[in-house]
Amino acid sequence: MKWLRWVLPALLVVVWLAVGGVGGPLQGKLSEVQKNDNASFLPASAEATEVADWQKRFADQESLPALVVFEREGGLTQEDLGAIGDRARALTSFDGLSGKVVGPVPAEDGKAAQVIVPLKPVGSEITEVVEELRDSVREGLPGGLSVYVTGPAGILGDFANAFGGIDGLLLLVTAVVVALILLVVYRSPLLPLVVILNAGLALCLAVIAVYLLAREDVLTLNGQSQGILFILVFGASTDYSLLLVARFREELHRHEDRWSSLRTAMRSSLEPIVASAGTVIIGLLCLLLSDLKSNQGLGPVAAIGIAASLIATLTFLPAMLALLGRAAFWPFRPKFDTVAHKENGLWQRVSALVGRRARATWILTTLVLLIGIAFVPQLKANGVAQTDFFLNPVESVTGQEVLTKHFDGGTGSPAVIVVDQAAAQDAVAKAKAVPGVAEVAPSGGKVVDGRVELLATLKAPADSADATAALRQLRTDLHPVGGAIVGGVTAIQVDVQDTAKRDLRVIIPVVLLVIFLILSLLLRALLAPLLLIATVVLSFAATLGVSALVFNHVLDFPGADPSVPLFAFVFLVALGIDYNIFLMTRVREESLRHGTRQGTLLGLSVTGGVITSAGVVLAATFAALAVLPILFLAQIAFLVAFGVLLDTLVVRSLLVPALTVDIGRAVWWPSKLARKPVTSVPEDEKSAEVEHSG
Repeated sequence: MKWLRWVLPALLVVVWLAVGGVGGPLQGKLSEVQKNDNASFLPASAEATEVADWQKRFADQESLPALVVFEREGGLTQEDLGAIGDRARALTSFDGLSGKVVGPVPAEDGKAAQVIVPLKPVGSEITEVVEELRDSVREGLPGGLSVYVTGPAGILGDFANAFGGIDGLLLLVTAVVVALILLVVYRSPLLPLVVILNAGLALCLAVIAVYLLAREDVLTLNGQSQGILFILVFGASTDYSLLLVARFREELHRHEDRWSSLRTAMRSSLEPIVASAGTVIIGLLCLLLSDLKSNQGLGPVAAIGIAASLIATLTFLPAMLALLGRAAFWPFRPKFDTVAHKENGLWQRVSALVGRRARATWILTTLVLLIGIAFVPQLKANGVAQTDFFLNPVESVTGQEVLTKHFDGGTGSPAVIVVDQAAAQDAVAKAKAVPGVAEVAPSGGKVVDGRVELLATLKAPADSADATAALRQLRTDLHPVGGAIVGGVTAIQVDVQDTAKRDLRVIIPVVLLVIFLILSLLLRALLAPLLLIATVVLSFAATLGVSALVFNHVLDFPGADPSVPLFAFVFLVALGIDYNIFLMTRVREESLRHGTRQGTLLGLSVTGGVITSAGVVLAATFAALAVLPILFLAQIAFLVAFGVLLDTLVVRSLLVPALTVDIGRAVWWPSKLARKPVTSVPEDEKSAEVEHSG
């Protein structure tokens, strides 16, 4: 039955190639099931959601306003006004219209005019509709007359367009970066291709699941979560692959037979890989506790990606390694021998340093982390305007600036007030008295269940800090009046930001508790898990501090969304724990044979190279998110990339092993290993074990 050794791996490879054949084409269709508007993120309990439900009852059909702004710096001419009027009349037959075109409305300074065009909410097609509108309004305009399409529809169209590079550019950049790193790590042209193919097939499996679930509205997919899915699958699957391949190469020196080597490598790697993936999956699923649908969607989307990475790494990759054997490492094939390979490499020196100066090492590294933590208060994560989402110039942002210069900034995106009909006049008076409100008027006089709709035009742009302040004051003053509730574009942004802050307080403790329970089961101890969690939290806080300095003083970002620290926490704590799991499971394995001190130093020296490589790969893949010109993704890219490197190079390499050596076997309390005396191992055997890094 030896032929089964070849048939089963070959069948697995064929099955996975079939998965790739289905999932590959679906990657280009994910944009069809995306939802990128803020309103789709809100919980049902949000006030803005309640107002949106009322709006559907007041209006005959839903609409998304686009604001067309015409400007001439020297003042509009009669020819300009005639052309603008022609454009406005032509727009009444625009395909995709939902309601009556309003305007043109000239500005008081005579330099601009605007037309409000209500569009149908068309989901993933919004980019095409907005581009068609832009082409339409530019036809036949006099020379020197500028025109911009902005407002909620223009911003959403540009936002969706910014994610157009996910399918191609992001994957290309990620694959190239990973390939280059793997070439350096393995010094083999074949193995990087196998690892990248493994990641690509894992992504195909994840895409199939996410597409089907998003299509059926089981989860919410947006451009941000799609980008993170692609990056996370490549990073995680490569990390798991590195761990398995490193152990396989190590065992090929000890076993002549590839099958015995692979069997031992799988048995030794299975627990840390499954535990690491399980920790990340459960940590990500904690996002289901969020009140924001976008966060609720990201949790399972990213968890599906990790699960797909795990499945591929435990099936497709072993099948390929079984078929290739030592040839996978060509031209540096590992040879079977019984002599340990003595390499006075970097990680032997790091291990020796930790062994000699354990207490000084952990004290010094802790102080370095505390310096970074000192800058955390400088992180501005109270929300940013929608127009600040873009890192590249886009027409909707330029148009909003022109609109604000000549009109009340909230024109076309008013605050929506729903109030009892009997209290409508009182509500109008109180709303007009709010600083920042330019005008208040009924929307059309329609009465639904004794309630009416009022529109309050704000002086500031709908997504600005001034508009947010005015909206909050509106709610404070109007809530006692006739059961009034306030919604609209600004209210949606306010409710999204407030909900994100609530999520931060709720989800972080739950994630920490879940990770503690998993580590306790994995390490059969209580003290070691507490130690690992404390070090990763220190690392996360230091990363936030350093990021605050970079965002404020180097990249000059306007601020950050409240969800940025939450996402960074979930990714960094879950992924940071990964490297500690890789290290400490090997440390525990060696401590059972050699005692805690020697086991820690041996575990550090043997796993140092592979874990560092895994960290560099993951950091590089997340850094690739920066190729998309979106503020949120650029911030996540830096936070996770820097945090992973800090975890890999400082926390896992120095802080954790130094603390473990200094505390000694008590670190395994209350397990039997905490009471087990150090095994006496001959010095030559210790030396050989430490130097055998495969």
